[in-house]
Amino acid sequence: MVQITKNGSEVAQLASSKGYPKTDVRYWQKRIFQRTYYKDLQSLLVGHYSARVQHGGRRAFFALEGQGLNRAAAAERAREIYLFLLANGWEATLAKFKPFPLKSIQGACSTVGDLIDQIRATGAGRGRTLEDYIRSFRHIVADIFAIPGGTSKYDYRSGGRALWIERVNAVSLVEITPILVQKWKKDFLAKAGKNPLKARAACISVNSFLRQAKSLFAPKHLKFVTLPAGFTSPFSSVQLEPRQSMRYQSAFNLEKTLAKGLEELSDDTEALKALLLAALAGLRRNEIDKLPWNAFNWDRGTLRVTVTEHFGPKSADSVGEVDLDPELLDLFREFKVKSSGPFVISSPIEARPLAGYSHYRCETIFSRLTSWLRAHGVPGNKPIHTLRKEFGHRFCGMHGIYAASRALRHADIAITSQHYLDKKAHVTIGLGHLLKAKRVPKANVSQGKKANAKVSHEARTGKPACAILIPGSRSSRIPFSL
Repeated sequence: MVQITKNGSEVAQLASSKGYPKTDVRYWQKRIFQRTYYKDLQSLLVGHYSARVQHGGRRAFFALEGQGLNRAAAAERAREIYLFLLANGWEATLAKFKPFPLKSIQGACSTVGDLIDQIRATGAGRGRTLEDYIRSFRHIVADIFAIPGGTSKYDYRSGGRALWIERVNAVSLVEITPILVQKWKKDFLAKAGKNPLKARAACISVNSFLRQAKSLFAPKHLKFVTLPAGFTSPFSSVQLEPRQSMRYQSAFNLEKTLAKGLEELSDDTEALKALLLAALAGLRRNEIDKLPWNAFNWDRGTLRVTVTEHFGPKSADSVGEVDLDPELLDLFREFKVKSSGPFVISSPIEARPLAGYSHYRCETIFSRLTSWLRAHGVPGNKPIHTLRKEFGHRFCGMHGIYAASRALRHADIAITSQHYLDKKAHVTIGLGHLLKAKRVPKANVSQGKKANAKVSHEARTGKPACAILIPGSRSSRIPFSL
């Protein structure tokens, strides 16, 4: 074990073959590094070390300036920061060792990182949405300046993603021009080749990246940001690709999927809950992930999606009630009796409402359900979200687009109309009768003769033909005149 005295000095070391504890300066000597930045498309190193510090599920980078490239002094500084963090917490540590530079706010920002820091510091934009804009902008910048990431840029634990972000943040803003963005767009689309399906997917993706990155430069985000003289948004003159149809087309049998789910997922109750909430209540994955039991109104038979201490909806319009089938409500009553936690889906993972990325308590549960859905013919890159689309498709077909828009909790009906068709009946052109065969099938010949006899009788007498039953006769129905 490691023991630390009141003044922060270490009196015992961790006896482990895996390495030194974070309270040991030798730990930091192996982990400090030099950041890189780009100038004239060349990768250069800054003149000091940096350290990535993690504690309590949170991480941050600290520039170890003042020590130059003296590794021993820089490692001691990193250790000092970590010990202060243990004793005083994150806010005090950031205020002391990483205060936001006033000159960066008052002066013009010069790099991608400066721009992002200023936008975040001035509080413009919503948390998750703003992070999505930043993520798309970084993606485009990394592609333009060939900053490799590979799978390591998704490595949150070992620091691979943080290192990749540091390199992207160091790119100069003035080097990101509309010409480079346009070239990136062209190259992105060219990768799809001539395959129509891949080309369509590429158009959707490139529009998504451009739309979100462009939103980062919206006036509301730049209101308190000082940009370099003469700088304009690099996305201002770049046009989006023609909008691709996003209309959903059902490609699986929901009834069979639910029947199989009730049968095969009976031993995986949490996955079954997620299946039912997506397919029969139309909830999004994040809404399912953090849904509390008190969201159910058992008397009214509804489920309410609203803001909680663990969950912020996608938008203000995402707040709303969903009517539930009585049978679904009864089933979840049974689930609740066997549940002990506050969330509908039980998971040992705690919620992280302040995470800057899409964090799910039930990631492993969703992975199991996704694999099961794919094995049972549910299409799409996100089969769980396909269940929500099928919910909207069924709801729209039965009750109309306005009711579907409310049930899906869309911001406005225009969004619903982009994805679903208002169709409540089986509508055809009505000319199918022209395709009927002219000759009467053999099975109907006798019936045809009787019908002809009836018509002849009416034509001959001018009176309608009726029928009486004669017991024991070969023909039980004989026409006669009234």
